[in-house]
Amino acid sequence: MKKSTRVVVTGPLEPYSPGYRRELDSRGYSPWTAVSYLYSFARVSRWLAVQGLTAADLDPGCVERFIVDRPANRQVQRRAPRGMASLLGYLRGVGLAPALAAATPGGARDALLDEFAEFLRTERGLAESTICWYRHAAGLFLSEQLPGTTSVDGLTARQINAFVLAQAKRRSAGSLNNLVTAVRALLRFCYLRGYTVTPLAGATPRTVGWRDRGPSRGLEPAQVARLLAGCDRRTSAGRRDFAILTVLARLGLRANEVATLRLDDVDWRAGEITVHGKGNRTDRLPMPVDVGQAIAGYCLRGRHRGSCRALFVQVRAPYCELSSDAVGKVVKSACRRAGLPKVGPHRLRHTAALAMRRTGAPLFEIGQVLRHQHAVTTAGYARDDQDALAQVARRWPGGAA
Repeated sequence: MKKSTRVVVTGPLEPYSPGYRRELDSRGYSPWTAVSYLYSFARVSRWLAVQGLTAADLDPGCVERFIVDRPANRQVQRRAPRGMASLLGYLRGVGLAPALAAATPGGARDALLDEFAEFLRTERGLAESTICWYRHAAGLFLSEQLPGTTSVDGLTARQINAFVLAQAKRRSAGSLNNLVTAVRALLRFCYLRGYTVTPLAGATPRTVGWRDRGPSRGLEPAQVARLLAGCDRRTSAGRRDFAILTVLARLGLRANEVATLRLDDVDWRAGEITVHGKGNRTDRLPMPVDVGQAIAGYCLRGRHRGSCRALFVQVRAPYCELSSDAVGKVVKSACRRAGLPKVGPHRLRHTAALAMRRTGAPLFEIGQVLRHQHAVTTAGYARDDQDALAQVARRWPGGAA
């Protein structure tokens, strides 16, 4: 097998080839893959030298020119060479290649959205994932209602209603609620900064509540057992998926909370796990024996030992942390293997609450495990249990409840 040290790099990228080699090694790429990526690195460097360019010129247009100028072969024709994304990511990470520009058009509108995001970050103290969603929803609203202008001073309540009604036809109740909340935050920001003369946040229509509709959404114990049994624990992917499903079903964590778990969050001596939740909250939860065994089995015989400190990582290089979407795919893949209808990670949060309720745990203890701020939120996870709901119901004035 060829060694990466035999790949000769000449041109403007030559001084950075040792660092790129170390980057590939730290991210767990196999020797064969590292060699192929370094060959691409060398080709790009030689092409830059011929064109009289430097790494600072590697913007999307320059990359497209390189792909077009490459001599095509029978297997690959005008496609990015192997490892191009990794190469550009490394060069951007060390400050050589220019960062990606925003994909949305309109500089003034992008500036407004950036200012809105900074307002949410500094004035509201929201989490980065929430800020990204609010910015996306605000951009969607502005692009649909103000397509030909970048000024928001002409916004009207009629436009706001039209946007919400149009989105209601294509979104679920929960998704629509989240969208309206983001738009309301944008309108409140625009009024506070003087971009609109009228406080339009109150004109945003109220959406239909969804927390108290329908039966409990928790899975039955037999269904959870089928999900776990479908994981092939002889493989690294199976051990990882088994640990993720166990954490979701036993502790009721959200998908993003599972994705952001770090190795340092597991305190083996105390038998506790630190969870970084919504609103920048940090909580310590007791770690059940089966959860600890599943995580330990994955860490000992399934997790790649690299520099990444995330608890759950990808099973193929680059061995980086999972996203919340990847956690959702793990659950859906498990449903497919078990022959069950596809569900999301949040259904397992309901499952954890239902399992605790079946063992006799009161609602306030379930709320502590799920880290709810209000008892009414926990009540939504036990809407089939009349005795549990009676504990949080207010007494009728002047009479017995």
